[in-house]
Amino acid sequence: MDQTKQDEEYGYDLFPERNTTKHKKSLIRDSLFIFNHKCQVMLTFAIETSPYAKVLLGAMKNSGCKVLKDRHFSCEDCDGTVSGGFDAASSQIVLCQNNIHQQSHMNRVVTHELIHAFDHCRAHVDWFNNFKHLACSEIRAANLSGDCSFSNEVARFNFGLKEHHQECVRGRAVRSILAVRKISREEAQKIVDEVFDSCFNDHAPFGRIPHGNKDAKFAYREYANRDRYYANL
Repeated sequence: MDQTKQDEEYGYDLFPERNTTKHKKSLIRDSLFIFNHKCQVMLTFAIETSPYAKVLLGAMKNSGCKVLKDRHFSCEDCDGTVSGGFDAASSQIVLCQNNIHQQSHMNRVVTHELIHAFDHCRAHVDWFNNFKHLACSEIRAANLSGDCSFSNEVARFNFGLKEHHQECVRGRAVRSILAVRKISREEAQKIVDEVFDSCFNDHAPFGRIPHGNKDAKFAYREYANRDRYYANL
């Protein structure tokens, strides 16, 4: 397949620094050093303090997939439409330093992408050829990362009562698939619908849907104490 066409079909065109043959250094890019430094500082704060990130990092370590900050995270300039991504080919999380400006946003992006990394670690996910696998991980990421929390939805002026959380998750999963795969909205919606129930109800490793930091902290304490619980059985 032509490299340009392959980049577009798999979403790599949204992350220009992933393509070293095309990306060229420039004075403008060099002047964005401050963005990279800020991104690194916020990333460090996220992985050290976010209860969401702590649960995921601990679960991955216990599954034999220890995450190293310098190896598995990369702050880069991206297309203006995305905040981050998981590069399965390199097992690396991309954080869009030009689009993430607040710590709360960084925390959500890190959590969202760590869920993809966790799925990559625990399951044989065929990211590039099996759309159902991709859809399932996108559903889980939207459901468990806080993307669809009440406060975030209010900030987006999205209001609803009956099954609003489910509809938010469904919609964000569809949009995520459309961002990285060249298929129609109807196809993406059909794929999401086919796997929605099972993937929406898969809450690993949190054990519940963490609707906020309070829930995430409880999940982290429960996860951290699991060995003590089983030792007493």
